[in-house]
Amino acid sequence: MEYFATLSPIIQALLATLFTWGMTALGAAVVFAGRDVSKRTLDIMLGFAAGVMIAASYWSLLAPAIEMSEHMGAFKFVPAAVGFVLGAAFLRLVDIFLPHLHIHAPRSEAEGVKTGWNSSVLLVLAITLHNIPEGLAIGVAFGAVAAGFDSATLGGAVALAIGIGIQNFPEGTAVSVPLRRQGLSRKKSFFYGQASGAVEPIAAVIGAATVFLAEPILPYALAFAAGAMIFVVVEEVIPESQASGYGDQATMGCIFGFTVMMILDVALS
Repeated sequence: MEYFATLSPIIQALLATLFTWGMTALGAAVVFAGRDVSKRTLDIMLGFAAGVMIAASYWSLLAPAIEMSEHMGAFKFVPAAVGFVLGAAFLRLVDIFLPHLHIHAPRSEAEGVKTGWNSSVLLVLAITLHNIPEGLAIGVAFGAVAAGFDSATLGGAVALAIGIGIQNFPEGTAVSVPLRRQGLSRKKSFFYGQASGAVEPIAAVIGAATVFLAEPILPYALAFAAGAMIFVVVEEVIPESQASGYGDQATMGCIFGFTVMMILDVALS
């Protein structure tokens, strides 16, 4: 950890998201286990991922953004509020234009710009949409540490990366298993599953570099990542976890995921 602390925030963010990408690949590798994963299990795993993302959005992103704005007095909520709305609006625009397909939806219900792409590619793009704000959040968190704010700690940034890495496991599984059911080979299902996490290192480097070079926007950037993550949770992850009739189990998975992320952040910050 001492050596890790001496690295630039961009390198720290890159290494952290290589870990989260690896967890996505590990989850995708479930297709090699030889046994199918039930929809009930997938829904619980998606619920868990939603819980982690919700907790991370507050403890790792919104709360530090508000603390960094103490100098604004009664208006200290402004950066968090503005950034949060802009983050959600950005993901809404991506959602409108990026062709993608939700996990349990038929090909005819693909969203975004109409294309002739097959359902496999569209499903990967849907999970890629999930991972953009996750990578951005990690990058901004490490950038905040480098900026020297008391509310931003290396332990907190590491906790965020660990939490997102844990919830990336079910996301990788949620891509590879449905693709395997559609008839793709195990190798292709794994490839597409792990590929959905490749965007995280890119988004993390962009996030870290942006706040490192333009420190005043840091509270806005933290809240922006939080708004993007909450949009994904409400728009896609939770509805997908509730779509197959296992809503109660998925909800408990969400509660457990929230608790795990909360413990990680409090314990390591």
